[in-house]
Amino acid sequence: MASPNRADHTWAKNSYQKAKKIIFSSQSNCGICGRPVDFDKKFPDPWSATVDHIIPVAKGGDPASVDNMQLAHLQCNRIKSSKMVELQTREKSVSNRDLPLSCDWTTKGA
Repeated sequence: MASPNRADHTWAKNSYQKAKKIIFSSQSNCGICGRPVDFDKKFPDPWSATVDHIIPVAKGGDPASVDNMQLAHLQCNRIKSSKMVELQTREKSVSNRDLPLSCDWTTKGA
């Protein structure tokens, strides 16, 4: 039998749906990978928007609390499953635009 804390039970379904609307309207980046979420992509697209429980319901997290939910890609949420993870940030890549200029070319040959 499923745990009584599951968000899909009748007692929490309305609260979960309200919290989902709040998350979808207030967040734009995946809470797991940090990349933007495209709301035009729909299930079953792996990059579609879904709600992730920060503390998994299986580990005692509140299934309907907005404080325990974050926006996530479906793929990221499936990989995370019921594991506890910290926010992962991508390292800033070095590009030519970030490198210092060797000289001021605007004054050369003038």
